Amino acid sequence: MAQAKTSTKTGGFSDKSKEDDVRTSNIVAAIAVADAVRTSLGPRGMDKMISSPTGEVVISNDGATILQQMQVAHPIAKMLVELSKAQDVEAGDGTTTVTVIAGALLEACQKLLAKGIHASIISESFLKAATKAQEIVRSISQPIDLKNRESLLDNAKTSLNSKVVSQYSTILAPIAVDAVLRVIDPEKATNVDLENIKIIKKLGGTIDDTTFVDGLVFTQGANKAAGGPTRIENAKIGLIQFCLSYPKPNMDNSIVIEDYNQMDRVLKQEQTYITKMVAIIKKTGCNVLLIQKSILRDAVNDVSLQLLARQKILVVKDVERDEIEFISKTTGAIPIASIESFSNAKLGSAKLVEEESTSEGKIVKITGVPNAGKTVSILVRGSNRLVIDEAERSLHDALCVLRCLVKERFLVVGGGAPEIEMSLQLYHYAKTLTGMEPYCVRAYAEALEVIPSTLAENAGLNPIAIVTELRNKHDQGEKTVGINVKKGKVTDMLAEKVVQPLLVTTNAIKLATETVCMILKICLLYTSPSPRDRQKSR
Repeated sequence: MAQAKTSTKTGGFSDKSKEDDVRTSNIVAAIAVADAVRTSLGPRGMDKMISSPTGEVVISNDGATILQQMQVAHPIAKMLVELSKAQDVEAGDGTTTVTVIAGALLEACQKLLAKGIHASIISESFLKAATKAQEIVRSISQPIDLKNRESLLDNAKTSLNSKVVSQYSTILAPIAVDAVLRVIDPEKATNVDLENIKIIKKLGGTIDDTTFVDGLVFTQGANKAAGGPTRIENAKIGLIQFCLSYPKPNMDNSIVIEDYNQMDRVLKQEQTYITKMVAIIKKTGCNVLLIQKSILRDAVNDVSLQLLARQKILVVKDVERDEIEFISKTTGAIPIASIESFSNAKLGSAKLVEEESTSEGKIVKITGVPNAGKTVSILVRGSNRLVIDEAERSLHDALCVLRCLVKERFLVVGGGAPEIEMSLQLYHYAKTLTGMEPYCVRAYAEALEVIPSTLAENAGLNPIAIVTELRNKHDQGEKTVGINVKKGKVTDMLAEKVVQPLLVTTNAIKLATETVCMILKICLLYTSPSPRDRQKSR
């Protein structure tokens, strides 16, 4: 058995050659993934076009979206995809940042391993450096008042400025802020349930036509084939999960009709059956009916639509199952599973239900709901599917940024300022350590400079000159100075209103370091055989 060799120069350890090969392979795979999204970082980052095997195309510069669409095979590369997803779930923004930081830390690990420093020592030092880095960034953060709408707008705009739809940030940011403030109490809230903010996509128009709706929006129009109403004031809304059509026999049964008299009798019975159902619905005072989509049979048919139209009941069919809870919370309507349980107590209400025309068809809006403030809707418009999808992702990121501020009411400036400050103070911190730790902490500090360096590089600036100037400014105590990619120089980010939640930065540091340490401790990559191969070996 091969013995571990001791390095007398550094006092570290050199692992067995097999472990070195595995670590090198893992690190190279992870760095390749990080490099793939690195050019998408910042306001001047490039977009990526991903084409799926089915021909579906996605254009985005969001790190989580790009990595999710990429079909990576290496298990370690998949860990970086999961890392980006974890950042997206927890913070909603900073998905590219966390991946780039992880890649830079792995490059630092490669150099430290080459010097003979043991992986366990590197891992422990990195975790210590990450804890210190979070303390540093908290010390330079500033508290925020959720009642200060301008500060919230600045955070939302900063998030949107790095997206494909950045030119519409002045339109989307106020919508995101209004939506969040509508569903929370700024004084007491500790989190934001984004399930209460529904983003609806409707093809047609431009992103300028995106609107905030204090109520509900259905992308399908009202069913008025039989002359039913398209506008109802003081609506009483019924939400049903059963079908207003003829019941079907079981699969193993059949009905045999031998003459026209029997056919007439069947048709009359079917019409009588639906007439009774409509009469029960009308008796409760219901004048708007929302019908859940059915996969077994038609939710409504021509006869039921005609009878409902005569009773002046507005009908919206094909309501998706996953929308039921949101509709119930918004309108106060209780889902009704059978006609026998249909009653006035289960009806919701709204001041106005109206069908509106758009360039790509009709929509139905429900406004003036009794539970105003519990839920809101955002109707996203766009000229094509790619633009709408990216606008939805960008809005979601902006909403997540605002959620971060509700969770932890502190913000930091952007433009690489927090990373360069952490790097600078970690260099000073390394001088207080002994043994191998100073080497590792200095490598960690150097790796954090990848963010300002990449921001400058993606903006077409000289990264060495910009980062050097930025470091000098911070060394002089100007902690809010960062890279202004629009002006192409180093400026005060607080004055430029380039700010982001503290939680995004601290979470990125924490997750990236934990993932790197996990990758670093893997010394063997073993592929287990499939159940079929196991049986063959027996």
